[in-house]
Amino acid sequence: MITSEQLKNVQERAEALFRYLEIDKKQIEYEEEELRTQAPDFWEDTARAQEQMKKVKGIKRWLDGYAEVRTLTDELQLAFDFYHDEMVTEEEVEDDYRKAVKAIENLELMNMLRQKEDPMGCVLKINSGAGGTESQDWAQMLMRMYVRWAEAHGYRCTISNLQEGDEAGIKSVTMEIEGGEYAYGYLKSENGVHRLVRVSPFNAQGKRMTSFASVFVSPLVDDTIEVYVDPAKVSWDLFRSGGAGGQNVNKVETGVRLRYQYTDPDTGEEEEILIENTESRKQLENRNNAMRLLKSQLYDRAMKKRLEAQAKIEAGKKKIEWGSQIRSYVFDDRRVKDHRTNYQTTDVDGVMDGKIDEFIKAYLMEFPVNEEQV
Repeated sequence: MITSEQLKNVQERAEALFRYLEIDKKQIEYEEEELRTQAPDFWEDTARAQEQMKKVKGIKRWLDGYAEVRTLTDELQLAFDFYHDEMVTEEEVEDDYRKAVKAIENLELMNMLRQKEDPMGCVLKINSGAGGTESQDWAQMLMRMYVRWAEAHGYRCTISNLQEGDEAGIKSVTMEIEGGEYAYGYLKSENGVHRLVRVSPFNAQGKRMTSFASVFVSPLVDDTIEVYVDPAKVSWDLFRSGGAGGQNVNKVETGVRLRYQYTDPDTGEEEEILIENTESRKQLENRNNAMRLLKSQLYDRAMKKRLEAQAKIEAGKKKIEWGSQIRSYVFDDRRVKDHRTNYQTTDVDGVMDGKIDEFIKAYLMEFPVNEEQV
């Protein structure tokens, strides 16, 4: 049975959410923004209308989230009182307590995602490290983990480019995760090197092997985000797509390779950005998607520069760098540990099946957004 202190804690957290989310102000803002959608000429400018609807929907999400917290908190208070009058069971009170805490934690977590790019979809790329088949198999296991996570949360996951391994697994894969909000906000915590320790099925001596794979996550820009691409620095190559897809994919040059000569605006250093896309059987669709991925990369680079100051603050707490080892998966010891937050679990099978929410939550709570940049 929960204690009166636990009930008080839930109520205080609900009240705190009301204050720092400024629910009263958001309610007024919602009514004003929703009123604009009722103008007779609202849909004449489709792009502007869609942006406005997105804004209204975003405000309403906060209001709905808090309304759920308030309702569940009030129900918990009633259940707690009714228990003492023997009108409900202990199990019912504890169930109401779990529901209230979960709703509060979900809203607290969403409050950590307040950067402009957090609500966007994301591009997630996995590269196998040195180690041949063992590392390539590990990269494929990570791909499955993220696909299962996306499916469980209602996101659409599309593989835009995949290079299969020599014997098993994959060398690299690029996935687009979208169809819902905050895909980037949640998965940005996965940036870095993931380390696997296990008895390798590919080693005849049954030795314990260590493998690495890197994960890169960048926001997937949409039409509402303006990113300048210099057409003079773009060139295209065509090639025949491999793998499944039928005879058309194999015989016609539908695969596209985009090359962009990028110049760093601060250092003046030049670099070629290379993007391949074989997602569609139609060359034009692959061109459009490759350009979208290029814009995502350019936006990501600009975003990282903007967040450089915040990265220095985080580095003062724990060392976090793009490409640094962030998490170890030790199969023999039944343990997965995040080295940034020290959160760990023994549910290795669950993690590899996409249950990584607790790792994401621990990261976002450990490294909240810098309020000065909101």
